[in-house]
Order: sequence, then C-alpha cells, then structure tokens
Amino acid sequence: MNFTFQQMLTLEAVVSQGSILAGAKILNKTHPSVITALKKMEDALGFAIFDRSGYRCVLTEQGKAFHKSVKRILGEMQELKHQAASLRGGEEPELNIMVGDITPLPSALAVLRGFSETYSYTRLNLFFGNLFGPNESLLDGTVDLIIHHIDKADARYEYRDFCSVPIVPVAAPGFFQMPIRPDLRYTEITDYTQCIIRDTATHSEKLTRFVLNDSPHLTVGDQYTKKEVILQRMAWGHMPLFLVQEELNDGRLLSVEGEYVRGINREIVIARVAANKHGSMAQRLWQFFDGAGDFLPPRPAYLPGKY
Repeated sequence: MNFTFQQMLTLEAVVSQGSILAGAKILNKTHPSVITALKKMEDALGFAIFDRSGYRCVLTEQGKAFHKSVKRILGEMQELKHQAASLRGGEEPELNIMVGDITPLPSALAVLRGFSETYSYTRLNLFFGNLFGPNESLLDGTVDLIIHHIDKADARYEYRDFCSVPIVPVAAPGFFQMPIRPDLRYTEITDYTQCIIRDTATHSEKLTRFVLNDSPHLTVGDQYTKKEVILQRMAWGHMPLFLVQEELNDGRLLSVEGEYVRGINREIVIARVAANKHGSMAQRLWQFFDGAGDFLPPRPAYLPGKY
C-alpha cells in the first residue's frame, strides 16, 4: 500500500468542500486531475473511498474511517510545521520553573496554563521547593524562573511582584494546655512540638525563621502535610493563610498570633537571575506575568490576632 501526502490533502479538500469540483478549485487543480488522484489512492488502498452510485460522491463506511485518520494525520503534520518554525526561530523547546512552598499553587498554575495555551510548542517543566530551595536552584542555574519569595535587596535577582501571602502561627484547639492569650510568649510554648518544613536547599545556609531551637520538632516535606499534622494536634506551626483560612473561620484551627508570637507577610515574586541572557520564550514568559493579576483570586481578609 502506497499513497502520498498530496493525495491525503486532495481527499481532505474534496470532503471539506463537499464536492470534487469545489475541492479542485481550492487546490487550484483541474477536475480530472483530482479524480485521477483519488482513483490512484483507492487503488493503493484496495477499497473504495467514495460511493459514486448517486448524483454526488459520498464517503463509504470504509472511506469515513479512513478520512478520519487522514484528518488527524494532516492536523499533526500542521503541528509539526509550526513546531519546526518555532525551533528554527530559536525558541527554547522547554523552560524550567520552580514554585515555592508558600506560593498559592492554583494562582501560579493558572498563569502557567495560560502561557502554555498561548505558546504550546514550549514545554514547561515544573519543580517544587521549600524555603531557600527555589532560590538555590535559580542561582545555580538549574531553573529559569521561580515563583517564590526572595531578598529584594539582593542584586542577583530580577523580579516582578506576584502576590502577598500572610503567614500565621496556628494550633488546633486543645493542643496548648493553656489559654491562647494576646501576650503569650515563645518561652511558654517551648516544650510543645513545633512542625517545620524541610528546606530543599542542599548547599546553602538553611532558613530558620520562626524555628524555636529549644523545642521538639516534627519535620515534614510540604505545607499540606504540615497542615494535617497541626489539625491532628501533633504540633503547632506557621502556615500560609490561604491554606488555613477555612479552618480558622470554622474553629478547627486557632491563630496563636499576638504581641510576641508573630506572623509575617511574605511577598511572592516572579524572579530570575539578573545577569543571565534570557531566550525568547523565557522573555515571553516573563512578560506574560504582566497580566498575572487576572489569574489571582481576591486576597483574603486578614487582621493579625483576629482569630
């Protein structure tokens, strides 16, 4: 069996236009040449594509099944042409992006989904890291961009603001064997287990903000596990507000924040290495985040000590 790409184009033109004459016109070919091309295709296949018993040529059952496959192949060929043009133009075939542990994942993925739908020939490889892990990966050159918090005074970074995430200390009701007061001090809760996140950085100085060195620790690998540990009254800890807002509202968790036990607002940014030369697709992704506000949910209402 041997048939050509041009014959497949001819078949698609005839079917899509509704007649051999209309197909020949769109192909800029003569009516007899189209008939000849289709007859040669049928001879190569060994079955009739068209039923010619009536006034108009209609697809046979075998022809319908075959045309469906031809249509798919032609679509894939068109995709290959577009991809080849993209690669010929020097566009990167893939980008590496790392999302930090306190970044609102639905918001970040919504932006990245929008980029993927717009630039389908560049594959996005997603990685996830905690604490200084994303920063280390970016500075080491293993990822092109991070969605995380940085030291904005560090000249190594170029960044764009993404969102603000309040971090609040929380515990389940009954975990502390004392009332949670506005003037509660860290010295009063030193004996209670604190849940902390494992830093995914491997060779940089570990971040230890809010970690009580004299307390027993329960270490986990992600914020979702940390939340469940706290809900199960196994420990207390600091959590991104967007992950515990519902539990704070319905009383399954209580805020421990007060005059001495503090939370913090973390500014999440889109960051890349300032000194690097960035490819065309990396630059388009960078610019795509200009419209990131369209993908972000309303910021949850939060007042320190409210809960």
